[in-house]
Amino acid sequence: MSIDGVTTCLWFDGQAEDAVQFYVATFPGSTIVSTSYYPTDAQRPEGSVLTVEFELFGRPFLALNGGPQYAHSHAISFQVFCDTQEEVDRLWDALVSNGGEESMCGWCSDRFGVSWRSSRGGFLSCSQVQMLKWLVSRRSACSPCARS
Repeated sequence: MSIDGVTTCLWFDGQAEDAVQFYVATFPGSTIVSTSYYPTDAQRPEGSVLTVEFELFGRPFLALNGGPQYAHSHAISFQVFCDTQEEVDRLWDALVSNGGEESMCGWCSDRFGVSWRSSRGGFLSCSQVQMLKWLVSRRSACSPCARS
């Protein structure tokens, strides 16, 4: 057996194409690779978008219009590490605008329900003390606006 990679598949209920267009416009250097469509006699109307293959930061993703059976959750999120606070703020604003939601410790979800965290540097740039307090108390010790 030979394995040569892994692709993240994001499940949507009809918004795959809109989500991918948003991600490609939001994250520099991203691109749409291909789009496939539902055939005749499928669970969705013939010709509607089935999948969109795309790349974010050179990594492959697949957006699937699979239906309403599954929703995104905060159990899986994507972290984007930025060089400047200005870039953190730009991404944050783009992700929470038009129906996205702020969460704790710099996490947010976009209008499609996908969870993100943009920060400068590494994972615990949201103050290690605040993060540890939150983990211990299981309550929100981090400010939703503490984006770095």
